[in-house]
This record gives sequence, C-alpha cells and structure tokens, in this order.
Amino acid sequence: MNGIRRALFATLVAIAFPLTQADAATSTFDGTWNVRISSSSETCGNGATVAIGINNGQIASSSAAVNASGRVADAGSINVTLSTGIKRAVGFGHLSGTSGSGTWRGAMCTGTWTAERM
Repeated sequence: MNGIRRALFATLVAIAFPLTQADAATSTFDGTWNVRISSSSETCGNGATVAIGINNGQIASSSAAVNASGRVADAGSINVTLSTGIKRAVGFGHLSGTSGSGTWRGAMCTGTWTAERM
C-alpha cells in the first residue's frame, strides 16, 4: 500500500510542476508525452511514469487519477502543476524536439523528471 501511495504521490508531483512564465507554443510541442518522475528520497517513491498531453502549448493530463496543468513556451520552457486529491507538485524544465527534462518539488519531496514524445 505504501508503494502505491508513493507512486501516486510521485506522479502527482510530476504533473504539478508549474511551468516557467512564457507564452504558449503554437504547436511545436503538441502531442502526448511520457513523463518519468524520479525522487531523491526513497520515502517519496521513485520511477513513476505519467502521460500528459500538450495542445497549443497548454498542458493537460491524460489520466483521470492525476490533474495536470501548465504551459510550454515557444522555445520549450515548461511549467507544470500536478495534483491528486490534496497532494500537489510543481515542476519546470525544458522540452526540445522529442525529449525534455527538469526538476520538481512537492510539500516534502523533490526530484527530477525526463520526458519523451510518444
């Protein structure tokens, strides 16, 4: 049960990354992205993967379990917020072509994320 909670929390954290302030990209990064979330702490879980969608630079989750919101700028800067229930995480980073990476933070956890366009 703790493993499930950790994975869900890590997933939420990754989705909750607030994207950097930037104008929405028109369509350069549109599509479905697979985001792998890693934590620097075992108690926060590690290795969760979440699918997010980007449409006209706006981020939305592809999962009913996790709410994702944020923006991607024309140059690829990304801010995202992930949440599930009362848990929330924010992240920022950069997308380039078909991949991306960045960092995230939640109430008591931090880590990194990588993304690949599906």
